Amino acid sequence: MKKLLMATAATAIMGAGAAYADGHGAVKLGILFGFTGPIETLSPHMAGGAEAAIAEVNAAGGILDGHMVEGIRADSGCIDNGLATSNAEKLISSDGISGLIGADCSGVTGAVLQNVAIPNGMVMISPSATSPALSTAEDNDLFFRTAPSDAREGQILSDILMERGFKSAALTYTNNDYGKGLAESFASAYQAAGGEITISAAHEDGKADYSAEIGALASAGGDILVVAGYLDQGGLGIINASLDSGAYEQFALPGGMIGDSLPENVGPDLNGSFGLIAGVGGDSAERMAVIGEANGFDSTSSFTSETYDAAALFMFAMEAAGSSSPADYGSKIFDMANAPGEKIYPGELAKGLEILRNGGDIDYVGGSAVELIGGGESGGSYRIIEVQDGANVTVEYR
Repeated sequence: MKKLLMATAATAIMGAGAAYADGHGAVKLGILFGFTGPIETLSPHMAGGAEAAIAEVNAAGGILDGHMVEGIRADSGCIDNGLATSNAEKLISSDGISGLIGADCSGVTGAVLQNVAIPNGMVMISPSATSPALSTAEDNDLFFRTAPSDAREGQILSDILMERGFKSAALTYTNNDYGKGLAESFASAYQAAGGEITISAAHEDGKADYSAEIGALASAGGDILVVAGYLDQGGLGIINASLDSGAYEQFALPGGMIGDSLPENVGPDLNGSFGLIAGVGGDSAERMAVIGEANGFDSTSSFTSETYDAAALFMFAMEAAGSSSPADYGSKIFDMANAPGEKIYPGELAKGLEILRNGGDIDYVGGSAVELIGGGESGGSYRIIEVQDGANVTVEYR
């Protein structure tokens, strides 16, 4: 469980954030996602989720005795540590944010945490950074995530392959913290279950030609190719090169590969491939669909519900603490997401705020059934998809 913020972090809070704790000006939340780079088709929907939660709260009168909340977008580049840290610093020093929604990809998230958030005592909630390494990162109790760790995703992906009869697999992963962590998690689980990894090879994003990588993968063989990459860059290139050469015809797709742009860009040859992404069904998904339609984003796009939930947790924690200073509200985030308390679903943010103002407790369920465990990450569930007739189709939840 998250402990109280360390005193050293409390003394480092930037002046702007502390000012909002005294009730001056709008309460600002940074939204730091890869609006350029290998997940650029996902980030607008993710940001839309955060902004929908903010709009919902503002329509109900805001937080902290009527102060409005403002979301400020900034680009992480997904895999550009320099860009991400520079923009995170600007969000804090120039824009005066009181909380940071993000970052998105695991490598830049770790860089922002260590180089920006900790020195400035800024609380971060990532909706999509899933590297297992972040579970044990030194964070001064400043870092949370509404997405589950890839340690769990790797196990579930292994289970699916074995259930579908794939007893051997070639594995390629993007050469960064996300790819390495997921590849290790999957390979460990798959081999423990009796599966054979014929090759485990990294690939770089942004290349024009992946023929060398495909040659090595094809030589190793395997019943299927697992692509632990990004859908708008390296992963897409690997799949297209595989299909062009006839090396592989079916692909297993972890979370970084799930999005509408992949089947659109690959075409009908992707039909029959399958994968998984963090997500839930039922009432939470239905409520998020209504919110997405009303606010112009796709609620089924990867990590949109988790982003709505990250924004909601920030605002609930601030209201519970009576302050938008990270030193005051940081220790409340864990409480907002977990029992005891009345369950709060998407579209019920005003209800949750009213309960808190009256001294009650909430158990925020949100769009992703968020339940914070361990070091402040979501236990998580997954949406299993198959590519059918050129589209990602949900076939089950786990």
